[in-house]
This record gives sequence, structure tokens and C-alpha cells, in this order.
Amino acid sequence: MEKALGIGGVFFRSQDPETLGRWYREHLGIDRVPGDYETPPWRQDSGETVFAPFPEDSDYFGKEKQWMINFRVRDLDAMRAQLIAAGVEVSGTEDYPNGRFARLQDPEGNPIELWEPKS
Repeated sequence: MEKALGIGGVFFRSQDPETLGRWYREHLGIDRVPGDYETPPWRQDSGETVFAPFPEDSDYFGKEKQWMINFRVRDLDAMRAQLIAAGVEVSGTEDYPNGRFARLQDPEGNPIELWEPKS
């Protein structure tokens, strides 16, 4: 059976795509899709990717939102400190058997989870 090899893109609506794209680049290091075919797009490090549909009534990432993106990070404490220094509100960390997590929202209120996988 053929299977998907990974996430090829994340597409979602935005009130102000330019500003939101800049926010993701400045705070999380994620480049927007290039405007030409010669410029390479943002490349993620290889590692686990969780694909998890949630029940319709779940409040795990807010009752108003239909999706949440989770980014793997190398050092959660350093990423939290960097975001907080830039004025971004970030939750405290939570520890689980598979790693440490923290949450924030982008400027349009989209939920983001940061995950430092357990080595």
C-alpha cells in the first residue's frame, strides 16, 4: 500500500496573510511559501508527526477552533523565553511521557502547541 510520507503543507484562512506570515517567520522561524520556484520553502527537521482527529465536542484546543498546529522544538524553555521576550503570551510547560508541551496563540487566535519530544 502506498502511504503519505509527511506533511506537505499547512493551509488555512487568515484575515491578514502577510502580517500573519511575518509573525510566524519572526517568532517561530517558519518561512512563507516562496514567490518563485528557485527559492526553497521552509524545511522541517525529520521526526515524529502526530495525525489525530479529535471528537467534535473536544475543548483540547478551544471550542471555537477547528484545528491546532503542533510544532516540534529542540529546547522548549529557550523557545518559551524567546517568545515571552517578544511579548507573546505562552502557557507554562506540561510534562507527559512523550515530552514537554506549552501553548500559545498566533495574532488571529489560532491555537499553537509547542512540543519538545522526549529523547
